[in-house]
Amino acid sequence: MEELEELRSAREIALLRKAGLVVWEAHQLAASMVRPGVTTAEIDAAVEEFFRQRKAQPLFKGVPGPIPFPAVTCMSINEEVVHGIPSDRVLKEGDILSIDTGCRLNGWCGDAAVTHPVGQIAPEIRRLVDVTREVLDLAIEQMGCCRRWSEVAVQMEAYVKRHGFSVVERFVGHGIGRKMHEAPQVPNFVSKQLRQSGDFELVPGLVIAIEPMVNLGSKHIRTRPDRWTQATVDGRASAHFEHTVALRESGPYVLTGGPEEDR
Repeated sequence: MEELEELRSAREIALLRKAGLVVWEAHQLAASMVRPGVTTAEIDAAVEEFFRQRKAQPLFKGVPGPIPFPAVTCMSINEEVVHGIPSDRVLKEGDILSIDTGCRLNGWCGDAAVTHPVGQIAPEIRRLVDVTREVLDLAIEQMGCCRRWSEVAVQMEAYVKRHGFSVVERFVGHGIGRKMHEAPQVPNFVSKQLRQSGDFELVPGLVIAIEPMVNLGSKHIRTRPDRWTQATVDGRASAHFEHTVALRESGPYVLTGGPEEDR
């Protein structure tokens, strides 16, 4: 079975929560800017300035790749699944925009993603966005009920397929703590590899980033010429939601959720 990074103490989870709350606040700022006529670069610049003001280190900018990632957010529009680069592209009525961002605060990380409608969107696209958000909610709920991650992943995959959509398999969630990407890998589907060697126990102290990516059509994606943006092969829409979640004795704790998570 998969090796875990060290489980986190209550003190460490409290520090992770501080980073997660900054990520939540960054997403509130970004959400307030999503409307027709705004560019993704404008939203990215506002989030970068917000992180600077909060003395938080952006996790995405400079990530190694064919070229270092040039922004503090991933901005993925319509058929773009993940890792879209902010640009002077103007948002239009009917688009959907997936915003993914994270930061490190005092040595601890938070990471979250949200897909936003831009104005009025088509009913099938609205259903895609809703189902992707719902499958993340399902995973968080079941994290507190199941013994192993595979039991959660099988429910996530079934939920998506029951609604006629497909689960992206090339990218999965991850452990998170002092680094953005730690063990274990956290898939949103069940594979032979997960059942044989990638499964892990759901025990108090576990902190993971759960991030379903769901496509309207085919599950298959390809890399765009910018070497970062991942898009569906059939050009149909994709949605992405993510939260950083800790498992405590009392149950799941959404570290990148709003203040209501602390009640």
